[in-house]
Amino acid sequence: MTNEVQNPSNKKRYDLEERTAQFGEAIIEFVKTLPKDTINSTLISQIVRSATSIGANYVEADGAESKKDSQHKIAICKKESKETKHWLRMTAKANPARQDECRELFREAQELTLIFSAILLPKKE
Repeated sequence: MTNEVQNPSNKKRYDLEERTAQFGEAIIEFVKTLPKDTINSTLISQIVRSATSIGANYVEADGAESKKDSQHKIAICKKESKETKHWLRMTAKANPARQDECRELFREAQELTLIFSAILLPKKE
């Protein structure tokens, strides 16, 4: 399995390993700017875990020894990206002034969810 997907319409290559790493990094940079309080501490811990897990599991999927193992790791990526959307929603609620930033990160988490869903679709022969 390769971590690059080619888009036939414009021949641009997308590196999903890099994209998931950049998403994790963006989450880390975002949470570093949140106020340190009781609610945010819990939210920060949860969102960093789920968001950075997406890339870690994708790396494992890319290096999997079997198709079954790869599919399982991709399913975990999908699960973690969905969980990240939940934590972003809660973070937006706890930090109303930061809703726009949460919405932008939520959009990327949603795109990743859709990508992993598409990877998991059975191939039509």
